[in-house]
Amino acid sequence: MSLQDALAAIVATPCPAGERLHRLLRATWDWEMAEFPERATWNGVPGHDHRWSDRSRAAIERRRGELAAPLEAVRTLTVGQLSAADVLNRDLFLQECEQSIEEARWPFELLCLSQMDGVHQDPAQLLAAAPATSAADRGNLLARLLTLPTLIDQTIELLREGLARGVTPPQVVLRDVPRQVAQLLEGPARETPLLAPYVAAARHADGGPSGRGAETAGGRFLAEAERAFAAVVRPALERLHEFVARRYVPGARTTTGWRDLPDGEAWYAFKVREQTTTRLTPREIHAIGLEEVARIGAAMDAARRDSGFTGDFAAFCDFLRTDPRFYCTSPEQLLREFRDLCKRVDPQLPRLFRRLPRLPYGVCEVPAFSAESQTMAYYLPGSPEAGRPGWFFANTSKLDSRARWEFEALALHEAVPGHHLQIALAQELDLPEFRRHGGCNAYVEGWALYSEALGHEMGFYADPYSRFGQLSYEMWRAIRLVVDTGLHALGWTRQQAIDFFAAHTGKPLHDITVEVDRYLVWPAQALSYKIGELAIWRMRRAAEQSLGANFDLRGFHDELLGEGALPLELLDARMAAWIERRRASSG
Repeated sequence: MSLQDALAAIVATPCPAGERLHRLLRATWDWEMAEFPERATWNGVPGHDHRWSDRSRAAIERRRGELAAPLEAVRTLTVGQLSAADVLNRDLFLQECEQSIEEARWPFELLCLSQMDGVHQDPAQLLAAAPATSAADRGNLLARLLTLPTLIDQTIELLREGLARGVTPPQVVLRDVPRQVAQLLEGPARETPLLAPYVAAARHADGGPSGRGAETAGGRFLAEAERAFAAVVRPALERLHEFVARRYVPGARTTTGWRDLPDGEAWYAFKVREQTTTRLTPREIHAIGLEEVARIGAAMDAARRDSGFTGDFAAFCDFLRTDPRFYCTSPEQLLREFRDLCKRVDPQLPRLFRRLPRLPYGVCEVPAFSAESQTMAYYLPGSPEAGRPGWFFANTSKLDSRARWEFEALALHEAVPGHHLQIALAQELDLPEFRRHGGCNAYVEGWALYSEALGHEMGFYADPYSRFGQLSYEMWRAIRLVVDTGLHALGWTRQQAIDFFAAHTGKPLHDITVEVDRYLVWPAQALSYKIGELAIWRMRRAAEQSLGANFDLRGFHDELLGEGALPLELLDARMAAWIERRRASSG
């Protein structure tokens, strides 16, 4: 049954408006999980762990044809018959539907591979996150391995279409992709990153570290995975490598800005609205960024003076980039320092929050095959349903570019009280699935950037170098407002963006280059951090000013996190109502 038919049947069945809304939301969610089984695995939704999304042109157009069905179905509801909570659910769902329909104007599916993500990176992460404890789980893992070539070949066809239509990432950012693919083909099959989850599953099946004997359940499973890799996956990866190295990278566009794509100016304007949940234009955001760069720059210079350094700002940045004391000497040391730091953060959280998530998190290293093109760190959500913790991935490549004076701010952003705390709490809320597992980037990233500053209230940033690090990270996000809009709307060159970045921060040149290249393939995503953080600080200052001595920081945070990720305008209205309730109760 198509989504349109399923929703029409729900609309035709008599029931209260609230019940009908939730049935419509659930049917749409179930359709999305079936159409995008990778998302189902990440969200801990069972029944889809054996499949990949169908990326054929026919399937893409079929899905586009069904985008309007949920919008039309939910619009049949009478708003006056819904509770206040369900009015919010309806409004957020309609907003998502309208956004999806507008996004379908552009061929986003053609931009399905870059140095940041794609079929050469995403499957290894997904397979590692999939359930692997039962015989059925291992059967699902094998099924996905055997059908991975179909996904690879569908991706090649989309990339081929992108070349023909001039819709590709900039050529310069694709320079490492052939090597990223090649690394999946190096060495024995069981040593490829793609088979790491199968090695782990085999060990689990045998209850120990070996899983290598052909007679054991784990041994048989791993041997079958190695045969599948050799027979069908390796040839598909070789086809991908051949195409990417010989056709895709040489044929990719030599321009850099999003406005250089077909209808790119309107496409970028849409991405700005989507990522910031505001009506701000690229030029307005650019101006905000310049103001923030000036403000934060003055604070960074004060931290430089506090350190006792006698040279100018440029000399201080060079000192921070080159002095060995600021860099780890081994991957193990880097991971150990991040883990120790997170353990020092955890006991401080009750000072700022009444409610903490139950789901644990851990610290691990970015996979080696993608590390050199990845940023300093990232977070991947866990799943309470699947029993999977959240993971803070730290990059252990190029140790001479991983400055220790940045570690505190980075850990607070990616783990707690940043991404892990916010996302894990949202997963525990009694909300429709699309809200528990989704979210507005301006909220999610704005919260994580705001969380970095909370380190001051938890006793971190005790020395001028770590204070400079926190300010450097805030400056980094302010620079994004300038650079992202400069690249995609104002005609900046890549080198112009790198130079502006280098002039205002102490980050190593490698990090700066990787960051600018990230902005080139993820347009406007970088705007969400500072726009969201500034909005949260405006809300907090309004609450502090209005409530005075009655301001309760833990109450403010719990209210801010209590409905999951919201668009900034709705979040502002929610917090204004909380302020009024607090004023009334204390008056």
